[in-house]
Amino acid sequence: MRVLFVTLPEKSHLFCMTPIAWAARAAGHEVRVASSPAFTDVIARTGMTAVGVGDDSNISSAMAQHRESQEVESVDWSELDPAKLTWERELERAQMGAWGFAYYNEPMIADLVAFARHWRPDLVVWDPLTYAGPIAAGAVGAAHVRSMCFADVWAMKRQLFTKLRDEVPPPQRQDPMADWLGGHAEALGGTFTEELITGQLTLDPLPERLSVPSDVRRVPVRFVPYNGPAVVPGWLTEPAARPRVCLSLGAANTERYGGDYVSKAAILEALADLDVEVVAALLPAQAQELDRVPDNARVVQSVPLHALLPSCAALIHHGGFGSYATALVHGVPQLFVSTPVADQTLRATGLQQAGAGLYLPHVQAGPQQIRDAVQRLVAEPGFAGNAATLRDEALRRPAPAQVVTELERFTAEQRPAAWRRP
Repeated sequence: MRVLFVTLPEKSHLFCMTPIAWAARAAGHEVRVASSPAFTDVIARTGMTAVGVGDDSNISSAMAQHRESQEVESVDWSELDPAKLTWERELERAQMGAWGFAYYNEPMIADLVAFARHWRPDLVVWDPLTYAGPIAAGAVGAAHVRSMCFADVWAMKRQLFTKLRDEVPPPQRQDPMADWLGGHAEALGGTFTEELITGQLTLDPLPERLSVPSDVRRVPVRFVPYNGPAVVPGWLTEPAARPRVCLSLGAANTERYGGDYVSKAAILEALADLDVEVVAALLPAQAQELDRVPDNARVVQSVPLHALLPSCAALIHHGGFGSYATALVHGVPQLFVSTPVADQTLRATGLQQAGAGLYLPHVQAGPQQIRDAVQRLVAEPGFAGNAATLRDEALRRPAPAQVVTELERFTAEQRPAAWRRP
């Protein structure tokens, strides 16, 4: 069959679905990966055939100009307790979400539909924020599946939103996501359904204890780390003389928001007197911000986390799903030092409740707090033990190759008729 993967131009989103794309290709299927034109080089370096759709919007400059957007309440999707939600707040969140998702997706919809009509995919696999994917699938009658690179707060929030919506008087009812996606569906001869938001099927890589329950149909899949092209450095083959702590703040905040939300220098100084070896895996731009590197620290670039983390006693990171899930499948205790954007608070608190990590909101992450947290992660054996238990749960999920067989059956059974062109 023909499988079209669709992603926003974000490395973390692409890298989470890359092993599934590899598995589909290895099973003999034709595979294409679509995103914005400037992102095609990143896609091509994964070994997949890239398709550029839409244009390269100014999303990066807009995000850099609004760094505070990661810190406002409306972009935090982690609160899922119905008793703490109100219609007014959830409507505001839905309005903000629809605006942001449209900003990302609108430039690619027309070209993606045109490519789908040309290539005729049987299955579209989309990251959970690339709503252009199910629109294109509907236009050509392809089955479509979400591939998660988050905890699935999006489906649960939608479920909670519609319940609150239906409880208010009809004149007060609004549905920004349905209005936005429904408009595109109608323009192509279709109608809005909840599948445009939550997919026909969802691939979920998180162990059940860390996953978000909802009423969507889901298939478990093992998270397989992919960090882009990389080479294992020689020093990594030597055993660490002391407990090794990795510091990785990812690429997105530097590349998209104009900088990290915590100080790399402050973290390294906070750990300078601990009996640990700190490996700071940084981008060149991040490394240039350091005036001094303490004696117990090593600054490295382009080291694959999946090769580094097995040697580590702890990971300090910014909350990104790739860092979190890579540490999860290697059984490494984690310290979240993150903003509350998207699902990061939920994943951080979930890991802390499981006894496999600690959470410091970035506004509370002073040097002493970070030092104390790292010292606990390294010294208290319960963290490593609980992280190992979660690792075992994560690794019991089916590998991507097994899931491709499930996708083949699903596509054969569920492929719908194409929308009628207006």
